Amino acid sequence: MASKTSAVADEPIEVLFALHPKFNLLDFAGPLEVLTTAQHDAQDPTSKAFEITIAAGEPKVLSEQGVIIGSQCSWKEAYERLNDFDVLVVLGGNTEEIIKEKAEPLSLITAYSELQKGDPTRERTLLSICTGSHFLAKQGILSGLSATTHPDYITTFEILCSQAVIREGCEHTDVIEDARYVVNNLRFELGDEDENPYIRRKSDADRRPSNARKGSMSFKGASRRESIARRAAMRLGGLRVITSGGVAAGIDAALYVVSILVDEQAANEVARLMQLTWTKGVVVDGLDV
Repeated sequence: MASKTSAVADEPIEVLFALHPKFNLLDFAGPLEVLTTAQHDAQDPTSKAFEITIAAGEPKVLSEQGVIIGSQCSWKEAYERLNDFDVLVVLGGNTEEIIKEKAEPLSLITAYSELQKGDPTRERTLLSICTGSHFLAKQGILSGLSATTHPDYITTFEILCSQAVIREGCEHTDVIEDARYVVNNLRFELGDEDENPYIRRKSDADRRPSNARKGSMSFKGASRRESIARRAAMRLGGLRVITSGGVAAGIDAALYVVSILVDEQAANEVARLMQLTWTKGVVVDGLDV
């Protein structure tokens, strides 16, 4: 397979959902509905923007709510195909047991981040829903980044982040308690940082009218290329890391993913079809590459 450099060049955008035992069903179903509904052209039902693959340890996975979901590939196959995916989605539910057993998707998360560091020419996104961010914290992925989780589990989350600092000697995580979702390593195609309204700091959270912006991989009218060297210098090789709050906030985060990998119009259309109001999150200071 030819080296993949963007989801635009090699559509559809490939998404891998990692399902662990007793995952939260809405953490899965909400973002899945958003991504499978998104289209590049609202008038063309064949222009589906995302292709979904479900990975798990068994052919059938029992959710926290007692509903069984069928997987499409094993963990082994997921590792073998990991380079194919533009987005990895990690869910909450049963996090304490997974961390205690050092089970998947912990190693898969690390492998995906290492893949980006080893190949910064690709643009990849790691999205965690609800307490799925605990897995990222456990693996040290959130070092030096900003992140959030379900508000009832903030203390546990902070402990996991602190343990990673002690264990690996890495930088602290800036934990944001009241955000629907938090985005790190956002990229901007055009505009000065002081003037671009899409660059949003935590201090701007209540002031900016919008934080959605087409990512450089989806900015079809781009007039210049990214600097791969500058992307490589970013944390995790430029891996875009998004953590969300509780289950409904995961839907907001998935809409954000649509807005950057397709466009904001597509995200707004999905929200309209789902009859929901898209509540925006926080994007930490971005780097214009």
